[in-house]
Amino acid sequence: MLQVYSAQHPTEAHYVKGLLESGGIACVVRGESLFAARGELPITTETAPSIWIVDDATYNDAIEVINEYEKLRNKDTANDPKWVCKKCGEESEAQFTDCWNCLEPRDPE
Repeated sequence: MLQVYSAQHPTEAHYVKGLLESGGIACVVRGESLFAARGELPITTETAPSIWIVDDATYNDAIEVINEYEKLRNKDTANDPKWVCKKCGEESEAQFTDCWNCLEPRDPE
């Protein structure tokens, strides 16, 4: 098992876990119980929830999924124009990553 991500909080850890699992990458969340002890324990990466992949051979795929997540998470979409789904042609607002009509993921720009 290899650690591939250190989350800011348990909700983010489980969100990233879901992204990885939807890509066929088996993983587990560790350390979420330590998150509640922050303040009593030092705030470090050791007290943050982390994602561990079960199969080391999926490491590169996991990092690719995580990099895409971080790229979208850090992107400021407030001034982005609406986008058109390439599958069904519906228009969606910039903050959405999937088409509201057919659930097709937005093409990364």
